[in-house]
Amino acid sequence: MYFGGYMDYKSSSEFAKEWNISERRIRQLIEQGRIVGAMKVGKNWIIPKDTAKPRDTRVAVKADKFIIEMPLNAKAVDKKLETLNSKRPLPPTTLKSLKENELVDWTYHSNGIEGNTLTLKETKVVLEGITIGGKSVREHLEAINHKDAIIFLEELVDKNKPLTERDIKDLHQLISPNYLKVHDQMEQLIPKLHAWEKKYHPLVVAALLHGEFVKIHPFSDGNGRTSRLLMNFIAIRSGYPPIVIKKEQRFAYYDALDEAAVTHNYTAFVKMIFELAEKTLDFYLSIVP
Repeated sequence: MYFGGYMDYKSSSEFAKEWNISERRIRQLIEQGRIVGAMKVGKNWIIPKDTAKPRDTRVAVKADKFIIEMPLNAKAVDKKLETLNSKRPLPPTTLKSLKENELVDWTYHSNGIEGNTLTLKETKVVLEGITIGGKSVREHLEAINHKDAIIFLEELVDKNKPLTERDIKDLHQLISPNYLKVHDQMEQLIPKLHAWEKKYHPLVVAALLHGEFVKIHPFSDGNGRTSRLLMNFIAIRSGYPPIVIKKEQRFAYYDALDEAAVTHNYTAFVKMIFELAEKTLDFYLSIVP
């Protein structure tokens, strides 16, 4: 391609194809000063045509750096999921009732952990389109936006496709208008997820995705709610009902996450996730004929 007087240059898109990497990755390399001679012409980057592909210095993905002791109830949880799956498809009226209950419960507790003061009953009313006197516009929007995020999450699961970084960003934008503060680690999160999926139980993968996403903390707001949505993407995709961490559990929840962040020991957090999953499965099995 010819760029005015720049005969010895090629476009970033041409190099992307030649080097078999994305144009986004090329822009990152330019920002890091690792492509000498790159210049911006209008909206496009051009690079000297004899430039060699920079060596990839990113840290290789590892799936085995965590300390995880499987909880004692792991086999019981799997057995209960098998029992629930044997009863699928669930009766439409039962499924509708469960979904409506989950939507309210999940939204109330996830927002409550972050400081939203709507009660469970008020959350239900807000999701039905009614305004609550004495509550802020922000709290109303948090409930409505979280509901939309759950619906979007379920659509992602229904598509039966691998999770992408774009999906994470889209999910986050539904619950928080503050835009991205993306760290380089976000680029490695999805490859790590694929490695975990080959090694660990689905609920362990859900816990790891939650914990490692929070550790990256890529957004200026909404990281906690996004991480709980991502955790449930894995859980729901694997056949489990949504895992709802209760507002009253937030201190034990934070302690378990802190331990995982500091020591890489996910045992306490995984135990919490399995316990919640078992309780929800017990509830499902108690009402499904």
